[in-house]
Amino acid sequence: MSWLGTAERIRTGRRPVADAGPDTGPAGTPGLLPGIPRQRGGGEAGARASAEEGPNAPAAAVRWRPWRLLPTPVGTPFTFGYAVLLAATSLFAEYADPGLVSELLRGSSTDVVHLAQAPLVVLIASALWIAGGVTSGYALAFLFVLTALERRIGARAAVAVFFGGHVLATLATELPVAFSVAAGGLPESSLHRLDYGISFGVMTCTGALAGLLPAWPGRLLLAGVGYLALTDLYAYVDPLSDWGHLLSLALGVASWPLLRRWRTRRAAPAPLLGDLGHPALRGARMY
Repeated sequence: MSWLGTAERIRTGRRPVADAGPDTGPAGTPGLLPGIPRQRGGGEAGARASAEEGPNAPAAAVRWRPWRLLPTPVGTPFTFGYAVLLAATSLFAEYADPGLVSELLRGSSTDVVHLAQAPLVVLIASALWIAGGVTSGYALAFLFVLTALERRIGARAAVAVFFGGHVLATLATELPVAFSVAAGGLPESSLHRLDYGISFGVMTCTGALAGLLPAWPGRLLLAGVGYLALTDLYAYVDPLSDWGHLLSLALGVASWPLLRRWRTRRAAPAPLLGDLGHPALRGARMY
């Protein structure tokens, strides 16, 4: 500091603006050190700058990108790979020998007999086919719902939601059939009921996604899908599958607390080196 600056400081009791030094920012606020990322105060400075830009600021962060509605190999690897596999099996079912296709579908069925003989095999094999082909409503719902869900919670959690709903809803619908046949309430032909497809997993993911969307879109999605499921049940064409769809949707809703906690933990920043106040480092022992 020059002698003029010293004199002004003695006279006014303030540090001269021209000699504030590199450790202060605008309006005397603490600045940021060069070359060190993620310093405290950076978030407030960025928010202040965005507020000063006003409504004419660039909308890159909130710009709607329609291509994100569909799966990609990098952004949603589980949904993309699974969609390619389902497309291949659907084309095979469409153009292969009908007798071979029928035999494969029956071998993949999650009926009571197959569940008793090879439960793991048929639970996986039944999810490799789309009942109705690639043009069915569940095929389209699979693309959009699982893409949106995986982008929010990641691939591992999306796999757990889809196959958890597929397995639980399948067992919950087929075990009562076994008990009813044993009690004489249903004929033995019910033990060989053809059952395959991705609908239970898709309905579970739909219920889960409704809890991760903003309030009104989530409620509308849940109300619309629930109405369709109740309408199918009222028509009484395939009551066992229709009950399974409602149960799958309820399983997705029941997963809301876990998925929200998982999403929050996944989005939380990693602790900075030496940041002992970070929640991930609380309770750490010092040596």
